Amino acid sequence: MDKTKGELLQEELLFKQENGTTRLSDEEIDKAYAFAEDYKKFMDAAKIEIEAVKEAIKLLEANGYHEFERGRKYLPGERFYYNNRGKSLIFGTMGTRPIEKGVKILAAHVDSPRLDLKPNPLFEEAELGFLRPHYYGGIKKYQWPTIPLALHGDVYKKDGSVVTITIGEDENDPIFCVTDLLPHLSSKQRQQTLGEAFKGECLNILIGSRQFKDDKASEKVKLNLMKIFNEKYGITERDFLGAELCVVPADKARDVGLDRSMIGAYGHDDRVCAYTEMMAEIDNKNPEWTSVVIFADKEEVGSDGNTGMHSRFLEYFLADLAEPYGVPVRRVLSNSKCLSADVSAAFDPAFADAYEKQNSSFLNYGVCVVKYTGSGGKGGTNDCNAKFTSKVCAILDEANVVWQIGELGKVDQGGGGTVAKFISELDVDTIDIGVPVLCMHAPMEIISKVDLYETYRGFYSFLVAAID
Repeated sequence: MDKTKGELLQEELLFKQENGTTRLSDEEIDKAYAFAEDYKKFMDAAKIEIEAVKEAIKLLEANGYHEFERGRKYLPGERFYYNNRGKSLIFGTMGTRPIEKGVKILAAHVDSPRLDLKPNPLFEEAELGFLRPHYYGGIKKYQWPTIPLALHGDVYKKDGSVVTITIGEDENDPIFCVTDLLPHLSSKQRQQTLGEAFKGECLNILIGSRQFKDDKASEKVKLNLMKIFNEKYGITERDFLGAELCVVPADKARDVGLDRSMIGAYGHDDRVCAYTEMMAEIDNKNPEWTSVVIFADKEEVGSDGNTGMHSRFLEYFLADLAEPYGVPVRRVLSNSKCLSADVSAAFDPAFADAYEKQNSSFLNYGVCVVKYTGSGGKGGTNDCNAKFTSKVCAILDEANVVWQIGELGKVDQGGGGTVAKFISELDVDTIDIGVPVLCMHAPMEIISKVDLYETYRGFYSFLVAAID
């Protein structure tokens, strides 16, 4: 049947976003499901930024990347990585295009909201042993009690040696938890706001109850726990002062749904974009543009510190990369293009009032392009210029990538930011783009496998595209 004039005009004039599970062939969806299997393994192995950097370096070295050498004049096709204090990472491939004409940057972060341990964390109360946390990033505190938790991180001992701790991930490991009040005694708690009922100082982590057998010893549970730490890891209580220990959900990444179309895991924000940009870079073997891919730290707490994007480690790295060619770094930056690879808030019909549906991202509609983030009247944002926005969308179209547009909920509902504003401050054209996520910042977040794969394809298409 012939289309009506109105139907033809709609196709010509109106913007239509399509569900990827309908648009893609079964073969393409099978590729997305296969891609998700290795991603889940990465997520299980990389629950904190230290682990993400270690896992990435293993994969990069297996694909021909070598530690960056200052002063070296890299040839086209040569691959490098720079490890910034074990918590952030830059890696890339030298292109055929002169570096003074800019580089292509993909920038994701590998830190996620969690419970960090305080410098002096171990204590005993009512003959129970606990660890005192200081929560990291924007968590809803009520989501953390009574779920299985694991302990991850590094301890630097007095002699300078480092001990890596991971407890709670192996099926034979013990787990830990934050306790909660029984409903029978919660009448007062039910009358409080969430902020009043669940305070940061109430997130203490239960780790033991067995006493050390010695009538003359005090704090026998604490002493017994410290004895276990010492026997297994050779540390004393003083060594906690030189530790970076994090408490994270102990669950593994798993398929969600009868159709296995989704993945539930801790830390999709933003390791889903970190993984997809890394795989796109690995597959980008002989580029025209030099590629520079970033695993950043500290995004969830403002990107401060010398491993966050508010520092100058990217600028200094590019200066070192360009110096052998006699090119000033400001020229490299001014001619560069960047995708700030961060997740978007997927529309959740259970909380529809928080979203403006026409400008929200949806599961299965592909990688989400976000022109600006921020809050209120676009406060604290990089608002990408229209020319670069249009170019990125055209690249996705040309590569037949499933993509959508979106922003972070209703205008006055709240807000948030990404690393985009820090990179754009270096005079780099920058736009946000990433995977839609349900339950963002919860101990378990949910993504679509189609969106995961289309994000990888989107990043790859950006790296290989011709940009004037």
